[in-house]
Amino acid sequence: MGQVLLERDDHVATLTLNRPERLNAITVPMLSELSEQLLACDRDPEVRVIVLTGAGRGFCAGLDLQDQASGQGLGTGGGSAAKPFDLRNAPPTVLHNLDKPTICALNGGAAGYGMDMALGCDIRVMADSAKLSAAFTKRGILPESGGTWLLPRMLGWAKAAEVAFTGRTLSAEQSLELGLVNEVVPHAELGEHVRALANEIAANAPLAVQATKRMMRLAMDETFEANVHHVYLQLLPLFRTQDFKEGVASFLEKRPPKFEGR
Repeated sequence: MGQVLLERDDHVATLTLNRPERLNAITVPMLSELSEQLLACDRDPEVRVIVLTGAGRGFCAGLDLQDQASGQGLGTGGGSAAKPFDLRNAPPTVLHNLDKPTICALNGGAAGYGMDMALGCDIRVMADSAKLSAAFTKRGILPESGGTWLLPRMLGWAKAAEVAFTGRTLSAEQSLELGLVNEVVPHAELGEHVRALANEIAANAPLAVQATKRMMRLAMDETFEANVHHVYLQLLPLFRTQDFKEGVASFLEKRPPKFEGR
């Protein structure tokens, strides 16, 4: 059985980190497998939403420190040179560039790399028993998987600095108060709640959802005027899709739309 499990339910793909005995701590093979699965889901026209979660009682405990200590982990190697690592195809970069919307179902603790992966998803739903741990500086490293880019944008500079510099562990309530997660739900209701949210998104026109995500991502690094221009160029081909015609027809006919992604 692989370190990343794939389950399909209609238009929703769920990827589950699968090392429960190690709280889904990250290994180099797991990183490669996760990137491959994410890219495959992004290419699959039948997948409209990707859910990322963990097996067992944790989401992801971060890098496997046993691997790091034995020289088998990320960035380790003999002598003074670390093993080369392809950052372009690493999960944080892949997550950032996916067109399909992503939901992180935080079933348990997310520490270090695991916290960064969760923050890299578009939406986060957190079990009330889960925690986020920015423990990087307590281990002698920095938020290496997107955290230094994501946290200031999510929290503002001062709050991001407080969380990152202290290496603080945040409860579900604190994470919600800071705006790091969209919702906190009872642990027993997490799966059902995330499925309902994923299905709600998947019921919309997938090409329109993906174009919206692309333009939101682009807007983070460009002017308002440039984004308006790029949005217009995205809008023109959407006008010619069958889904746009279906969206208009269903509105006029007062019925739920049935989108096909074309």
